[in-house]
Amino acid sequence: MKNSKLFFRFLFLFLFFCLESSRGQDNGKTQVNIGVVSDVGTSYPDVAMLCINMSLADFYSSRPQFQTRLVVNVGDSKNDVVGAATAAIDLIKNKQVKAILGPWTSMQAHFLIEIGQKSRVPVVSYSATSPSLTSLRSPYFFRATYEDSSQVHAIKAIIKLFGWREVVPVYIDNTFGEGIMPRLTDSLQDINVRIPYRSVIPLNATDQDISMELLKMMNMPTRVFIVHMSSSLASTVFIKAKELGLMKPGYVWILTNGVMDGLRSINETGIEAMEGVLGIKTYIPKSKDLETFRSRWKRRFPQMELNVYGLWAYDATTALAMAIEDAGINNMTFSSVDTGKNVSELDGLGLSQFGPKLLQTVSTVQFKGLAGDFHFVSGQLQPSVFEIVNMIGTGERSIGFWTEGNGLVKKLDQEPRSIGTLSTWPDHLKHIIWPGEAVSVPKGWEIPTNGKKLRIGVPNRIGFTDLVKVTRDPITNSTVVKGFCIDFFEAVIQAMPYDVSYEFFPFEKPNGEPAGNHNDLVHQVYLGQFDAVVGDTTILANRSSFVDFTLPFMKSGVGLIVPLKDEVKRDKFSFLKPLSIELWLTTLVFFFLVGISVWTLEHRVNSDFRGPANYQASTIFWFAFSTMVFAPRERVLSFGARSLVVTWYFVLLVLTQSYTASLASLLTSQQLNPTITSMSSLLHRGETVGYQRTSFILGKLNETGFPQSSLVPFDTAEECDELLKKGPKNGGVAAAFLGTPYVRLFLGQYCNTYKMVEEPFNVDGFGFVFPIGSPLVADVSRAILKVAESPKAVELEHAWFKKKEQSCPDPVTNPDSNPTVTAIQLGVGSFWFLFLVVFVVCVLALGKFTFCFLWKTKGKDFWKEFLKRDTDSYINDIEKCLCSQEMPENSNKATNQTNYGMELRVRNIVQVNQTDPDCL
Repeated sequence: MKNSKLFFRFLFLFLFFCLESSRGQDNGKTQVNIGVVSDVGTSYPDVAMLCINMSLADFYSSRPQFQTRLVVNVGDSKNDVVGAATAAIDLIKNKQVKAILGPWTSMQAHFLIEIGQKSRVPVVSYSATSPSLTSLRSPYFFRATYEDSSQVHAIKAIIKLFGWREVVPVYIDNTFGEGIMPRLTDSLQDINVRIPYRSVIPLNATDQDISMELLKMMNMPTRVFIVHMSSSLASTVFIKAKELGLMKPGYVWILTNGVMDGLRSINETGIEAMEGVLGIKTYIPKSKDLETFRSRWKRRFPQMELNVYGLWAYDATTALAMAIEDAGINNMTFSSVDTGKNVSELDGLGLSQFGPKLLQTVSTVQFKGLAGDFHFVSGQLQPSVFEIVNMIGTGERSIGFWTEGNGLVKKLDQEPRSIGTLSTWPDHLKHIIWPGEAVSVPKGWEIPTNGKKLRIGVPNRIGFTDLVKVTRDPITNSTVVKGFCIDFFEAVIQAMPYDVSYEFFPFEKPNGEPAGNHNDLVHQVYLGQFDAVVGDTTILANRSSFVDFTLPFMKSGVGLIVPLKDEVKRDKFSFLKPLSIELWLTTLVFFFLVGISVWTLEHRVNSDFRGPANYQASTIFWFAFSTMVFAPRERVLSFGARSLVVTWYFVLLVLTQSYTASLASLLTSQQLNPTITSMSSLLHRGETVGYQRTSFILGKLNETGFPQSSLVPFDTAEECDELLKKGPKNGGVAAAFLGTPYVRLFLGQYCNTYKMVEEPFNVDGFGFVFPIGSPLVADVSRAILKVAESPKAVELEHAWFKKKEQSCPDPVTNPDSNPTVTAIQLGVGSFWFLFLVVFVVCVLALGKFTFCFLWKTKGKDFWKEFLKRDTDSYINDIEKCLCSQEMPENSNKATNQTNYGMELRVRNIVQVNQTDPDCL
């Protein structure tokens, strides 16, 4: 039945060719044989053959003056590579064709190109699209279609627009399928997109083979697939993909024009299975000639669908007819060759003398064809536009275009966006319906629910377990992982846009000891033993060369920890330290100055400052120092002396209060200063230092210049404390280097004993580790930002760090966690103004007294008068002395009279003799 159908179809084509050829032949015209190698009896090649015949009929009917007429000779390749080669040899040898149109497939074309090169017969293909044919570099091969690799830029633009990081090509296992891969791989590498797997479908794959391959793809995390194969095979693939669940929301399928241009040959079931996929389609610009031709086609062949390959066949035939006419009719023969017994069929073809001339004219032909501008560049057509379509229901919908100049645009006349302008995908493409009728853009990568869980390695720490702690449940013997890093990672996973299944695996030996340091653990990701590493892993340049890090979830660095020493020395002379020696001497001088000045102003008028010489000297000392406690026994009578004493009291008040405050600070507060101030001082002094055993700090210290003999490792905070307490002289260390997160934990326990004085090394912080190119890196980094900006981050900080910082400030947010208290020694500079005021008052009081005294004692002996007591003041003193004697209540009048008489006698003595008796 099938053979009879093919026979009648072939008979129909033959009769049609004969009819059309008879219409196009004119008497007196030179007939030129050309060959057509095609798979006769198949739908698309038959459409192309009909278009070839219509092209010749249209061409010569519109150009009756042309002297040549092409005669088509059909060679059936029988859908076989060898059949195509046999048909070409037969056409060249027996028909002496001057050019060959076809063949249909790229594999067939590979053989025909060699044959055409050897016999100088140009081969013009309208359907062989494999880029590998270009590598043959035959000048006799012309591609009247678009090379498959020309669409990779459009595919790259789509992937870049949506930000997908991994894709899986799905292609047929032949020259056509493999030809696009080198250019596609290079193009995706330009935008840092990985190809973790290539799905190769055999040409004769069964339904079971396809199902097995799709199940393998389903169990992989990548969800973006690029399909490049024949339309018939693509139909089977998508029907199976829909059955297995690969057309649900979250999946992305991109079809090349190899599938889209042959979409008409797919049945309705296959089209429905493709709903939601994107496709790259060859863009055919609209024209009046194209619309006319489509109308004619529908009238003549209503049962056959016109496709782009038929249009290219039409244009290729027109180009060949123009080139042969331009080449002329001279020298159309084939040179004879030796046809001996040992000559092969291929060597016996002969050489076309018309070939070189035809080669030149074909290369320069140019016109406006049905499929667009027709012009060979380097032997093939150059596309500038591709149409982007979205499969919906049983049809396709145009959602935009890719142009060589503007990239992805909704319309061809759309103005390109200016450089630097931010845009989103709706600015470039129309609304898209994704597989599963999803409207949101798929992430392109997710952990398959039926796939394996992520194997996450965690360090097995001995010390500082607040960050990561691995324990064993004694009942179930299961591993329990806790710590700040673990809790933060779990918060990040909850913030991810999709579910991620994982399982923690401690990096340890069978006996429970750590299996290595952090570098060893990170290297396990590179080796594929772990899918990720979660813990206190610092982001370093040498590590990032073989793994990828997320954004840092915790700031880090290296802090220098040193012991604190109390610089205040307390001894029996500590009470003198609040005041400088200059201030002590100045105060002492002013004590005497004030005492002598008051005596000078008071001794003539105040009996408290009179008496024998030794008594007056002691009075001066007594009065001067009694002012220190504001309790002098002697009264001050003169205005000048009172002004001086009041001023001195104010100065003493300020001095005593300042002295009291400084002494209290000196005796009760610590002046805590670090024993080491910088890393350079450690290097200069050759001190022994400590470092965390499993961290990267050892390498940093070696690079800085610390000899290995001066480096002492430790694991826990307690070991670090013990080494610092011992000191370098007793087998300990002078300082220790810790990462700043560990510094927070360490000073949370020993903040009153140690201090971070410097951060000599800066690093990027703690990050999660993934294999290079893992798309999880971008999603996890975004989730880290979400958690870091949420209250959850503060909650975790308080849960793991603040509990140890209740009595100790955070050394990172508050670097002065151990402030040193210094008792300031007071000097003269702080009180010079007060002393100046006292001195000025003293000078003014003494100056006034001296001036008045000199004025009163003009011409008299100065010192004699100065040492005399003032008479009025003396009498007043006597009266006070007498009045101060209490009279008994039972004293009589005679006694009072006796006392009064005594007083009169004393007054007379004073007035006459001017003596200086004491009151008593």
